[in-house]
Amino acid sequence: QVQLVESGGGLVQAGDSLRLSCAASGRTFSTHTMGWFRQAPGKEREFVATINWSGSSTYYADSVKGRFTCSRDNAKNTVYLQMNSLKPEDTAVYYCAGDPRRFPRSQSYEYDYWGQGTQVTVSS
Repeated sequence: QVQLVESGGGLVQAGDSLRLSCAASGRTFSTHTMGWFRQAPGKEREFVATINWSGSSTYYADSVKGRFTCSRDNAKNTVYLQMNSLKPEDTAVYYCAGDPRRFPRSQSYEYDYWGQGTQVTVSS
């Protein structure tokens, strides 16, 4: 069992940066594929990024490619989402997710564990 807690969200202006963190509990974190998803009001949850167990491979949604970077530190049981050049359309609740199965995993139903989410609001 893995428990996930996101942090780092907030209110920023367009063009600013934020770094989200997802702290995991559980000894098996380092073997898990991890992902980031987001959900804006009135919209379905959408895939943002995923990273394999070692951090050597990542995969991004087209909407964030080149602006967001996903990384992990297995010694700290933490996965990160560095978000640069933020846009108002990036406004959403951001969720961290984990799954013990093989990378890549870009569908929400492919993940067993979820955090509670952290709000990111980007003003224009």
